[in-house]
Order: sequence, then C-alpha cells, then structure tokens
Amino acid sequence: MYTRILVPVDGSEFAEQMIPHASAIARASGAGLTLLRIVSDPVDQADAREQVERLASGIGGEGLCVVARGEVADAIRTEAERVPGTLVALTSHGRSGAAEAIFGSVALEVLREMRGPLLVYRPHAKAADAGAPKIGRVVLPLDGSPESESMVPQAAEFAKWLGARVLVVSVLDPRQRIDAGIPAGDVQESSYVHGRAQDIAQCYGVATSWETLHGDPKEAIPQFVRSLGDAMLAMATHGRSALKTVVAGSVTAQCLRDSGVPVLTRIP
Repeated sequence: MYTRILVPVDGSEFAEQMIPHASAIARASGAGLTLLRIVSDPVDQADAREQVERLASGIGGEGLCVVARGEVADAIRTEAERVPGTLVALTSHGRSGAAEAIFGSVALEVLREMRGPLLVYRPHAKAADAGAPKIGRVVLPLDGSPESESMVPQAAEFAKWLGARVLVVSVLDPRQRIDAGIPAGDVQESSYVHGRAQDIAQCYGVATSWETLHGDPKEAIPQFVRSLGDAMLAMATHGRSALKTVVAGSVTAQCLRDSGVPVLTRIP
C-alpha cells in the first residue's frame, strides 16, 4: 500500500510527537521512514540538515532537508509526490504551538492538496515518554452518509497493510435518527453496523468487528478509542451533520482533539 512514511518536522517537540506513531506503523508494515525538514533560507540548511539527520538516525530512518521559499504545504506535497507510495504523517500544529482552525494551517493545506488520505496527530503539551503501541485496530465510524462511507476503502486497506482489524462503530445519538431509511434504535443500529462490518470483511479480505456506541458522537467516539489502547481512527473530514470548521468536520475535529491517537483522514 505505502512504501514510505513522510513525517514533516520543524525542530519543535510538537511536530516530533508524530515520530513514535509513524515509527510503529513503519515497523508493522515494513515501510521506510523519512523525516522532512523545510527551511526558507539556504543559510539555515546545514544546521537543519544535521538536526534532522541526527533525529532520523535514532529511529533507523532517513533525514531530508530542503529549501522552499514558497508555501510549506507545497514543499511537503512535492516531496510526497517525488516518491510514489508515500503516506504523509504530520501533527496538527508545530512550532507555533497553536492549532489554527483545528488542524493547523499547514496540515489543512496539505490535506486540501493531497490526492490521498493524510495521517494527522494532535500533539500535547506533555508528551508521553513511551513509544506508541502497535496498532491492532483501525476504528471506522460510519453513519450511513456518503462522506463517512468514503473512508471505507482507505480504512480497510490500511488495516490490512498493518495486519490489524477494522473496528466499525456507529453511534446511537438520542437526539437524531441515523437516516431516513434506517429506523432509530439499538436493534436497527446494531444490524446496520454489523452488516457493514461483514460487507467490509468480504469485500476487502480484512478482519473486522463492530460496536454500537451511545451518546454524542463527539464524546462517545474519543472515549471509546481511548479505552482500547491499540487503536487509530479513520474518518472523513465531515459526516452526516455537514457541520464544518473550515474543512474539518466537527466530529472529526473533536476526535482529533480528544482521542489521543492518529487519525487517517481525507476530504471526500
């Protein structure tokens, strides 16, 4: 699926918090790992290259430093496209420490420009010292909308690539019905999510399981993912609600903030 994981870094601890997660994925999949440092002034390139190569050598990866006078997002996209089969994995914000419009300005621009999905992680002020766990489950929230369904192929192939299973979840929110054609209620919701898990297993040849959650999706999904300990999320940038903050759907944005795991996302 992917042969290389590209992690943009900027010399900040925030940006480097993606490295343990990318390293765990690289180990599980056999993909190469490249850390990318971008500078705007050639005068800074030598020091930046030394820093990123030193950082990469500690994890058995490659360190690159390029000079880009234009947008950082353009430089990331260019490097990603230079090597086919590259997955870009980056934190939602870096050196500034401030998340601009949920995902951060650079992450948003990369997400808009990339043809495929992007792996995003929200860094925390106090990062854990331990390495990231091996991913055993790719949690795929589905709500019957075309937007949420658009992540099915990526989630299934990603899980298969990692030797993980797809865990399909649906949230029974008492405030709204799931869809005009799907009656609300535990039985109907369980039937829906169970059926989709079976379909995904048969279509993609990947192990699946399913769960029905209850409550507000923005709270239920992150809480559930945190309880697993070996999961990541696969979510489109907006779902049934069509509520958006810039391009980031409100549920996806909240899950990125509160789940504490990487999120595989794309604009449908």
